[in-house]
Amino acid sequence: MRDFSCLRCGEKMRFFSRERLQLGKTGWLFGDLPNLLAGALEVSLYVCPNCRKLEFYADEGEADGEELPQKTCPACGTVHDFDYPKCPNCKHDYYGK
Repeated sequence: MRDFSCLRCGEKMRFFSRERLQLGKTGWLFGDLPNLLAGALEVSLYVCPNCRKLEFYADEGEADGEELPQKTCPACGTVHDFDYPKCPNCKHDYYGK
């Protein structure tokens, strides 16, 4: 967890939760398919107890330029792009579907 102050009022920010933000968009031609294939970005949310401002931070690392953040499969140890719903090597399902 990070330790920092609110940019608005200077109060120490508190960890609020971890969430998955859906990437991609819905289109008129393919509907939700591009949205489903895009994956999700895991973020940590922090809130200021004084002014209620929210801050989002990427959990899996931040992209440098065009590179996607990487994650390691807990089943086989393969390192791959964070937005894969399953490990490309052993097919471990991260979301339990």
